[in-house]
Amino acid sequence: MSQKISTRKERFQQGKALREKCSRSMHAKYEPRSSSIDPIKLLEDSNIDRIPGLIAIRYQRMSESAFKFFRGSAIIQARDLEHSPTSGINVQLCGDCHLMNFGGFASAERSMVFDINDFDETFPGPWEWDIKRLVVSLELAARDLDFSKNVAENAIRAAVASYREHMLEFSEQTVLQRWYNQITIEHLIEFFRKDKEMIDRLKNVKPQGVSKTSEAIFPKLTETVKGNAKIKEDPPLIFHPLHTLDINKLAMTSLEDYRKSLQTDRRHLLDRFHFKDAAIKVVGIGSVGMRCIVSLFLADEDDPLFLQAKEARRSVLESPIGKSLFEHQGHRVVHGQHIMQASSDIFLGWYRNINGRDFYVRQLRDMKVSAEVETFNPRTLIAYATICGWALARAHAKAGEVEMIAGYLGTKENFDNALVQYAITYADQVERDFKAFKAAINSGRLKTKLGSPKTLEFDL
Repeated sequence: MSQKISTRKERFQQGKALREKCSRSMHAKYEPRSSSIDPIKLLEDSNIDRIPGLIAIRYQRMSESAFKFFRGSAIIQARDLEHSPTSGINVQLCGDCHLMNFGGFASAERSMVFDINDFDETFPGPWEWDIKRLVVSLELAARDLDFSKNVAENAIRAAVASYREHMLEFSEQTVLQRWYNQITIEHLIEFFRKDKEMIDRLKNVKPQGVSKTSEAIFPKLTETVKGNAKIKEDPPLIFHPLHTLDINKLAMTSLEDYRKSLQTDRRHLLDRFHFKDAAIKVVGIGSVGMRCIVSLFLADEDDPLFLQAKEARRSVLESPIGKSLFEHQGHRVVHGQHIMQASSDIFLGWYRNINGRDFYVRQLRDMKVSAEVETFNPRTLIAYATICGWALARAHAKAGEVEMIAGYLGTKENFDNALVQYAITYADQVERDFKAFKAAINSGRLKTKLGSPKTLEFDL
């Protein structure tokens, strides 16, 4: 007997009915964690098996502001969200959905799109977790920029209203329409057609992206050594380790496993390039100390390809106890990225190296453009929040239960009001955690003195 397919209207009503179990106003709630839970211990635990000489860089970057501390400490909010109210609707999550993990990049067809661009922590879970991380990041960014409370609230409301309203629009589309939907720079220019400053910023995105292709960065990232192109060192941010198994040999042994993870046409494309060199590269804030290997390939002496292989571990959204839901953490990242992104890197793949560590691979800086939040004025932050809410709604709509989420949210501002309060309350918690973090540095518990990672023994 064939299974009855519920209609969009039925799924919308099912979502609406979930308000009885978990009202939208309940999402304002944040119960401060037990004093027995030490957020600094969570950070220390997350450093296990990182490259020792690089952990100080992570702490240095996180110590600059509460906003940067928040970006580098996804594990803390993830543990707090486990105890938060949820509607019971699960989707594929970004997992670390702060405003700096959105940006512009080139689609496979080379048009500029705006989307989520970091999926290290992607995992199935309550859709509310992503939007809650986003609004807290907006509140902290506004505080960091010394904007008024009113500006911060307006930015949060813009993000949540955009998410809610676009989710309703997506709920009225077919599954294939949602799957093919993209947010292009042209869409954004049309959306902000009355905002000259935002249009000027958007028109600069493509020229900025063009300056970040493999061809454009080749002269900056390489040098010629004995007639061969090599990745230029910039220690401690880019370096060739001295006391490990030769990094080039390790990269070469992993190449075939990575190749098998690609579509057949992309394998054919990769085969046109020949491996030349690999080096360790420091990336991000929360990822500092994780193994990130940038590799140079050449099809000709002036025809480069840079690939970045980044270590993938169990998502902070998954319980650290017991067997992981995913057998391969690199595959977890790629799987989540393909489900949520409108268009993913053509070289996106994964492998497990000979030391048993999982990695995922993508191009390095392929027309990727990130927000320069420090240049934002209040109006820009609110506009950017709107775009982020739109992009998150598109990603969740592609991933699944769009009609139920739309039905749960409805057309009124109940959820918006709740998240304004949650963002303020939880941002206060982040600032308390940041104060404890700074105290741990001052006491010597956390070390920020940089060693030389080149001289340390560590496995790749």
